[in-house]
Amino acid sequence: MQRNAGLYSFLLLTALLAALTSCTPTSEEIINEASNSSKDFLLGPEDVLDIVVWKNEDLSQKAVVVRPDGKISMPLIGEVQASGRTANQLATQIASRLKEYKDNPVVTVSVKEVNSYYVYVLGEVTKPGKYQLKSHATVLQAVAIASGFTNYAARNKMKVIRHVQGEDGTTREIRIPARYDDLISGTGDIGNFVLKTGDVVIVP
Repeated sequence: MQRNAGLYSFLLLTALLAALTSCTPTSEEIINEASNSSKDFLLGPEDVLDIVVWKNEDLSQKAVVVRPDGKISMPLIGEVQASGRTANQLATQIASRLKEYKDNPVVTVSVKEVNSYYVYVLGEVTKPGKYQLKSHATVLQAVAIASGFTNYAARNKMKVIRHVQGEDGTTREIRIPARYDDLISGTGDIGNFVLKTGDVVIVP
């Protein structure tokens, strides 16, 4: 019985190690994730939008706030998913839905207020905390917003924690190394990349 218990523990440990290994991102994945950071701005909850349907004031909407569930409401077509899309993608989606009621509708969406973009800067910075920003920020800009490093900061051990959603809908955590010397000099595989909303900059 004791031998079987030992074998079972060994197999369980092996399975756990295999699971952990499979969840660890490769260096290529980390580089790709950092390089993909500077995409167009994606809409999110609390962003305020102006939606114009050409030659139709009744369908046009001013100061539309993206709800916490990521959706907005439009006349005729009802709820439309806005969160996670660019303004142009949302305009295309609204126009596609309106084709049931209008011939060749022309829709434009402009962002009046950005309220969904925020990052965390934690650890050995002067003012750690959550920062809600009106435009994209890089790693170094985020540190500057937090009033810079303390005297005890391990600058070359900085990391950015990001949650990435996979194709199967599950979310996993990726830790992107952000060595200060590399960011300043422009060397290394990962440059001073743009942060995505919800990113956490850790300065040990």
